[in-house]
Amino acid sequence: MKLTRYTDYALRALIYLANHDGGLVSIRQIAETHGISQNHLMKIIQDLGTAGFVKTTRGRHGGLALARPAADITIGQVVRHTERDGGLVDCSTCRIAEGCSLPDVFSEAREAFMTVLDKRRLSDAARTPDAFRHLFVA
Repeated sequence: MKLTRYTDYALRALIYLANHDGGLVSIRQIAETHGISQNHLMKIIQDLGTAGFVKTTRGRHGGLALARPAADITIGQVVRHTERDGGLVDCSTCRIAEGCSLPDVFSEAREAFMTVLDKRRLSDAARTPDAFRHLFVA
């Protein structure tokens, strides 16, 4: 399964926030660290905030932080939220769909994929090696 760039950026932002142990960071910091468009990232952060993954604090001393501990967020939760379509293939217009067993195979494969992601927590992904920890310095 290939994840969208949206999901990739959402996970990068959440990992960045997890590495700041509740300290507030700006969208600009995340965008600059990962080379992501700040405008695009704003939309993603807003969506993650609405979904309860990120909390935002407005004002002069505001910023972003995780809405709950990284250990309480599974990668599966994030992927399910950001990959709303979820299907691997759209078989709705296929001429052989009625007699084909591939939709069941793809569904089973997707569930296996999600089962693995449900076992991994954001805190697991946020364990950054010292080789690039300098990227996450505020």
